[in-house]
Amino acid sequence: MINKAIPGSIRNLMPLVLAVFFGLSGVYAQTASERAPIDVNIIIDGSASFSDVKDEVSAWVSTRLDNILATGDRVTIWSAGSSARVIYSGRMDGASDRDAAKRSIREITPAGNNPDFSGALREAAGRQSSSFSYTLLVSASPQALSSVINNPQGNLLRFSRVEDFSSWRALVVGLNLDDRVRRAASAYFNN
Repeated sequence: MINKAIPGSIRNLMPLVLAVFFGLSGVYAQTASERAPIDVNIIIDGSASFSDVKDEVSAWVSTRLDNILATGDRVTIWSAGSSARVIYSGRMDGASDRDAAKRSIREITPAGNNPDFSGALREAAGRQSSSFSYTLLVSASPQALSSVINNPQGNLLRFSRVEDFSSWRALVVGLNLDDRVRRAASAYFNN
């Protein structure tokens, strides 16, 4: 009964449309495991302000890592306390590597008042070994980001996306994009 309501030409095209739709869906469904390895930098506020949001941030970052990490990615995690220090560095080759990275975040012991985001950003920018990197900075201190902006590393935050939460912020920072943006702009205006 339904087939009589659909004209013959459309009824004949329907299997073709469905075949194309389901055939091309795999082209656009690239997962993290199908891409080239990247550098992943996670910079976590290690100041006393982090104490109140530690569990929430740890859970959120763990979920984020599960969503973005692929086999072969190189992960470096900093605790930005009074001075920035690397608390984890390794290649993601399996579940045990992911668990170790997540555990390092859960084990941060917050101390001090001023997180050293500038030091961690400077070091992360200098460590990039692949053509693409993903840098996530988590700040639980409202004043911490203003001190970064007023330092020479403030330009590292120029290409960032901020996600606000009730008591903390997550910034996806586009490190080392200045040269790429300049080259792209130059190529655009010269052509």
